[in-house]
Amino acid sequence: MQMIQTSQAPAAIGPYAQGVVVGHMLYTSGQIALRPDGSIEEGDITAQTKQVLANLTAIIQQAGADLNKVVKTTVFLKNLDDFAAMNTVYGEAFGNHTPARSTVQVAKLPRDVLVEIEAIVDLA
Repeated sequence: MQMIQTSQAPAAIGPYAQGVVVGHMLYTSGQIALRPDGSIEEGDITAQTKQVLANLTAIIQQAGADLNKVVKTTVFLKNLDDFAAMNTVYGEAFGNHTPARSTVQVAKLPRDVLVEIEAIVDLA
């Protein structure tokens, strides 16, 4: 296993890695709306989703890939009513690339953010 770490995304705030490469696959930890400096993006679901995707992109790039290599994401929303706005930002980030995705509503997320996203990426 190779641990992935970049200063372009927030440092892990617990006993986990930003990402782990096993073979030719990258598994990212869930990213929330933390900026690389550790402050929270306090904006609405649109602003928070943009920050989450910026974090994921930085981790994926550190591993040598880009969003076009994402195989699957899991999206955790504090409120499923935010799905449409999150989906708009998500669609803009991924463009024509449409990885598999699961989206679920959860009772609470770390730091009381609105969205968390994790990804599985093919580095081959």
